[in-house]
Amino acid sequence: MIDLPLIWASLLAFAVFVYVVLDGFDLGIGILYPYLKTGQDRDVAMNSVAPVWDGNETWLILGGGGLFAAFPLAYAVIMPALYAPIIVMILALVFRGVAFEYRWRDDRHKPIWDLSFHLGSLAATFSQGIVLGSFVQGIKVVDRAYGGGWWDWLSPFTIICGFALTCGYCLLGATWLILKTEEGLRDRAYSFARLFGVLTLVFMAIVSVWTPFLSPDIAERWVSFPQLLFVIPVPTFIIVLGCLLGWGIYKRVDRVPFFATIGLFGLCFAGLGIGVAPYIVPRAITIHEAAAPHASLLFMLVGAVILIPIILMYTAYSYWVFRGKIDPNAGYH
Repeated sequence: MIDLPLIWASLLAFAVFVYVVLDGFDLGIGILYPYLKTGQDRDVAMNSVAPVWDGNETWLILGGGGLFAAFPLAYAVIMPALYAPIIVMILALVFRGVAFEYRWRDDRHKPIWDLSFHLGSLAATFSQGIVLGSFVQGIKVVDRAYGGGWWDWLSPFTIICGFALTCGYCLLGATWLILKTEEGLRDRAYSFARLFGVLTLVFMAIVSVWTPFLSPDIAERWVSFPQLLFVIPVPTFIIVLGCLLGWGIYKRVDRVPFFATIGLFGLCFAGLGIGVAPYIVPRAITIHEAAAPHASLLFMLVGAVILIPIILMYTAYSYWVFRGKIDPNAGYH
């Protein structure tokens, strides 16, 4: 029999990863926004994401909606545990979307909308880091329901994860600007990439060292056989991609830093998967325990098989049409 819970867990993991990569550089640009020169540089930075930014949110909807439909028990546990940071994230994403549109149409208040775009990006990113950290450190479950308190999501580890993801998104945003812009803005993006490349790797090391101390189960997973065979390549490839990122920035090879950064995010995601599988609520509820009935998973899978390739083709086509460097004299208005 087909393992539908595993298939759906893989689909949701894929949706979340695609969202992190695609919306990550968008949010990163928003965080870096106040540090760009006023006028044309800010316009060009926004124009670099204008054709694709709203489509990136599709993957967040797929991840959240898919969790509710395919793993209702996990949804019922995770949401009460993380209501506060998730609500902040959603409101911030809405607010920055409004600011994105209004800054082009309300010149009188453009500084306010620029600040809103920045703060919305920062709040959404930091909240996502809090959610990630809370998920990794574990959620208290009692009788198949959330058994913790309102503030359990707030801890030193989750705060560090918030800073780590913020630096990572800034690196994604900077390397995206390197890929898409020229001259002064590109030079500025390289300086951002140098700073946040170092900070991202430092935070990755801190989180990686800290994570095994959160639970004996995690520590055992990372050092026991056969999981060790999957763990060892992760830091090895992180070092390789870190060196590739540094080389691309030093030699100013525009395409290399962005794709090296995506690779770093992919390896972090792989490390997370190794640490939590087969649980969907770490150390509490497994994928199969949280799954919806087989008939429901099969019915939804038919729709997913049709819709996900369409979304992927549309996304790929959008990026292909708007490939190359941004023309400073053309764009979103």
